[in-house]
Amino acid sequence: MRIRELTEKDLDQAAFLEKACFGISAWSRQALADAVTDKNALYLVAEEDGILAGYCGVWLSFEEGEIMNVAVREDFRRRGYAAGLLRALMQKAAECGASRFLLEVREGNLPAIRLYESLGFQKAGIRKDFYVSPRENALIMTKEI
Repeated sequence: MRIRELTEKDLDQAAFLEKACFGISAWSRQALADAVTDKNALYLVAEEDGILAGYCGVWLSFEEGEIMNVAVREDFRRRGYAAGLLRALMQKAAECGASRFLLEVREGNLPAIRLYESLGFQKAGIRKDFYVSPRENALIMTKEI
């Protein structure tokens, strides 16, 4: 697994993966392109033999990093890609001054919740009806470093 920053040449694969993972809630290719050029955003990809296996991103504001997207191709799941990406993302964000991270996750997404807990995130609250299709609450999770 090679982890590096998301670049413009990754956008087609990233947009395809975004749609595969998040359906109608997926970010558009343009939204991902905007993130690549935003100085307050940091996006990383995990690459395996030229295939974009996954990606994740964080938006930085002072000492806080809001983790926005975590997506891994179905055929690469449960192999450590998400954890590796998130560790690298938090390390790079910490180098930029972030000392607190937060994210939202579907309340029923138990594999993701377990992953975040294994990385030191704790449940901090709930956003009612945050997700659509299907409608579901979001757990807010935070981590201090």
